Amino acid sequence: MEVFGSAPHVVITGAAGATGRAIAQLFFDQGASLCLVDILEEELSHVAARFGDRAISVVADIAKSDSADRIVSQVSNRLGPVDVLVNNAGVLSNYKAADTNDAEWQRVLGVNLNGAFFLSRAVLPMMRARRSGRIINICSLAMKTGGLTAGTAYAVSKGGLASLTYSLARECAAEGITVNGVAPAYVRSPMVTEQLTDRQRKTLLSQIPVGRFCEPAEVAHLVAFLASDHAGFITGEIIDINGGLHMD
Repeated sequence: MEVFGSAPHVVITGAAGATGRAIAQLFFDQGASLCLVDILEEELSHVAARFGDRAISVVADIAKSDSADRIVSQVSNRLGPVDVLVNNAGVLSNYKAADTNDAEWQRVLGVNLNGAFFLSRAVLPMMRARRSGRIINICSLAMKTGGLTAGTAYAVSKGGLASLTYSLARECAAEGITVNGVAPAYVRSPMVTEQLTDRQRKTLLSQIPVGRFCEPAEVAHLVAFLASDHAGFITGEIIDINGGLHMD
């Protein structure tokens, strides 16, 4: 599959996590140059090391608006204009409304929603100047179900990310920029293996028709398709990848 452009410059947030690593590896294998973004410095350096001089790493808290300009500036100076932005970074919260304090609410929405907006806003001028670009947001099944195991702030943040996807897609469609989302459910990552109990995992597996959790590489291939030339007529879509757990 040909990735958008001959050798695109791709920004991936949350690049030190399981899904971020899988996305980065697939884009790298398809010839892209990478800007890997995460707040975890040591983990990020290990990921970036495998990609050599076709990758740069930026340690940043994307919940802070000035981080977006710094990230885009480094990409522009060291690689070139951003062709693809993958808003993958996310933090989980399992607290329901009554147990969600102000700090937790701000923490989750800051990363999951605000960070995606700040970065999208930062890359749009260069995409508009070239009349081409891809923005892909990693949403979640939680936005449709209210959160089966996830908490209120997480479900709301992902619902907001879906709305951001629709809004940017409508705004940018005539400018050669597509904006889409991917809504995974229960990717085999620390969010599932460490932040859910054994009982929760067994219950979930009994409810997922395909009988297993999603693999990070499966999310990566869907992201790469949305970034490819084959997906140029798709915008404003949220594509489910949940093993049949939710069908609509």
